Amino acid sequence: MLQFLARLVPRRFRSDIPVVPVVRFSGVIGVVTPLRPGVLLSTVARTLERAFETPRARAVALVINSPGGSPSQSHLIYRRIRQLADEKNIPVLAFVEDVGASGGYMLACAADEIICDQYSIVGSIGVVGGTFGFTKLMDKLGIERRLYTAGDRKVMLDPFLPEKPDDVKRIKSIQKDIHEHFIALVKTRRGGKLNGSDKALFSGEFWTADKAIELGLADRMGDLRSILRERFGEKVYTPLISAERSLLGRRLPGVNFADAVARYPGFADDLISALEVRAMWGRYGL
Repeated sequence: MLQFLARLVPRRFRSDIPVVPVVRFSGVIGVVTPLRPGVLLSTVARTLERAFETPRARAVALVINSPGGSPSQSHLIYRRIRQLADEKNIPVLAFVEDVGASGGYMLACAADEIICDQYSIVGSIGVVGGTFGFTKLMDKLGIERRLYTAGDRKVMLDPFLPEKPDDVKRIKSIQKDIHEHFIALVKTRRGGKLNGSDKALFSGEFWTADKAIELGLADRMGDLRSILRERFGEKVYTPLISAERSLLGRRLPGVNFADAVARYPGFADDLISALEVRAMWGRYGL
C-alpha cells in the first residue's frame, strides 16, 4: 500500500528519484534586438541559480546551441556556472546540439564533461570582428561626413571614414589579447585531454564531433536523455529550468515592419544586427 501511494507522489517530490535540472542556452551570445534576444548573463543568472539550488540535484545539464557572440558575456556566464558548481559541489554536463562554437564552446568549457551529437559542430576557438565601409557610396551620393571629437582614437574604424592601417593594427592587437585569454581558458578546463598542436586547436577552425573528441575538445557522443539515463538510472528526473514568467507572461506582441520603423528609431541598426546574427549561424552551415 505504501509503495502504491509513493508512486502517486510527483517525481520532483520523491527522494528516491535522482534529479538533473536542465538549462538551455540557445542563440547568439550578447546580441539583443527587437527581433531576437541574445543570451546575456542578466537573463540567465537567476535560471542558473535555480538549477543549482534544485533539491537533490545530482548534476546540472547545460544544453548548448550557440555560434558564439560577445566574448565578455560568454565569459561572464562561464564564470557564473563555475562559481555555482564549486559552491554547491555539483558536477556539470554540457550537451552540444547543432553548434557549440566560439563563445558557445566557452560555455561548454564550464562543464566537467562535454557531450556532442555526431553531427554537432564544435570549436572555433578564435576571435572575429567586422564592419562595413561606406566611403565610396557616400562619394557617389555626394554626402559629406562631419564629425567632431576630442581624442585621436574616438573615430577608430568609423565606417563612414577611410580605413587607417594604424586602426586595423590596433583592433588586431585587441583581438590577439582576447584570443590568448580564450586559449588559456580552454587549456585550464580541458587540461591533459587536449590532443593537438596549438596551431591546429586554436586557429578558429571548427569540427564535427568525431574530430572534436579526437582532439580532446569534447569527451563523447550522445544525447541528454540517453546519457543521463545511463548515468543516473531510467527514472532520472530532468526538469527544464527556464526564465521565470511574470503574471502577464513573457511573450511580446508581434512586430510589424512598418510599425517597428515608426516606433523604434534604431530599427535599421537592429535589422542589420539581425542579419549579422543570421550570418553567424551561416558560418556553420546552419
